Amino acid sequence: MSSSTDTSERAPALRLDVPASTSNLGPGFDFLGLSLGLWLRVRARQAAGREPGAHRLRWADSGEDRGEDDLLLRAIRAGEARRGSFAPAMDLDLDSEIPVGRGFGSSGAAVAAGLLLEAAVAGDHEALETRERALLPDALRLEGHPDNATASLLGGCTLGVPHDSGLTVVRQPVHPDLGFAVAWPERPLFTEEARAALPDQVSFADAVENPRRLALLLEGLRTADPELLALGTADRLHERFRRALIPGSDRACAEAMEAGAATACLSGAGSGLVALGPIERMPAAAEALARSLEGGQGRAVAHVTSAPVPMWDMSP
Repeated sequence: MSSSTDTSERAPALRLDVPASTSNLGPGFDFLGLSLGLWLRVRARQAAGREPGAHRLRWADSGEDRGEDDLLLRAIRAGEARRGSFAPAMDLDLDSEIPVGRGFGSSGAAVAAGLLLEAAVAGDHEALETRERALLPDALRLEGHPDNATASLLGGCTLGVPHDSGLTVVRQPVHPDLGFAVAWPERPLFTEEARAALPDQVSFADAVENPRRLALLLEGLRTADPELLALGTADRLHERFRRALIPGSDRACAEAMEAGAATACLSGAGSGLVALGPIERMPAAAEALARSLEGGQGRAVAHVTSAPVPMWDMSP
């Protein structure tokens, strides 16, 4: 690849906030993602004196090891490879509210951040404006499934369906009165372990039931109807197998509903949980979710409807 050599010491900083996401919500297994207000925050500044492409990452102290370094850099490399040139060397300062291994799309947010940063530094406004066509194929290749990275890259609630011709994304409306609460235990549950808990086969009756529930879920998201949400998040393919790996999860979901949530379920593969219901009830639902989880932490979060946009800070 060709190189670029502009390494001004007073180059402006680039700021980027990428949202977390919950996925599945029961029957939307491996293709539904919804962006939420837990944030991966990045400040990138061009580094003087280093070769193009020699990027360095530094995480703020988060109290735990983070696993997104490689994914974020791989996403930057994917953009560079697509463009055929290295981006100017960057120093990246990162801070994340997204817990790792709890089902809130920390890896999807890292992939989205890397692709957006590379496009912004390269001045590729077309890629930023047409990210579904320009950036999403790389996100799918890096993540392997389209739910979390799609929601973090595009914002809102998305249904991403891979097929022989590529990836088709449907945007799902979410009622503005619908609120969300999240909670997670001390122990993570990584994707490999969660996948291993799933059976090789399910019954025909279970396979038939899930699309029915998905129809109710989507209408419940659109209307904030509590009955539709409760019926629509009932899953037969993965929830019951994975909840068995998360002590206290059944009780936590039940207590969140007692606190006013319309429904509660796993967030992604777990070990985190998500509750949906009236916005004003979400702080109580978050406390209820966390209470039954070992070392539980919970908070009410907003649905992030807009796509993340890199912003230049021109101060030195």
